[in-house]
Amino acid sequence: MLFPSDAQKVQVEGATVDFYKWKEGDTTYYGFDTSKLGPPEPMVNAMAGLKLVDNPSVKLVMVNHKMPMGLLNKIGENFQIEKEELPDGRVRLIFGYKEGESEKADLSDSHCHG
Repeated sequence: MLFPSDAQKVQVEGATVDFYKWKEGDTTYYGFDTSKLGPPEPMVNAMAGLKLVDNPSVKLVMVNHKMPMGLLNKIGENFQIEKEELPDGRVRLIFGYKEGESEKADLSDSHCHG
């Protein structure tokens, strides 16, 4: 199970895949899975989801078929990022708010440049 069983499907502006929302303690999580999709879907959905990470109590979970290097090169300095390889070869990234840096991210450019 990629997301908790009590996760609720939510609408996220600009998203092209289903997003889910759940809480763990004081933290609200949003998650999406682009592991079966190619470019530009991972970038498009990550940019849509990262707009929700606007304070330390919100995190974004992305599941992808490989490490999204174009995305990480673009916004890696602006967010805390936890990376995990899943047993089936996919990757899960958890993006968190970085005080003074997340606000600087250009989330309007969802083109993948490598």
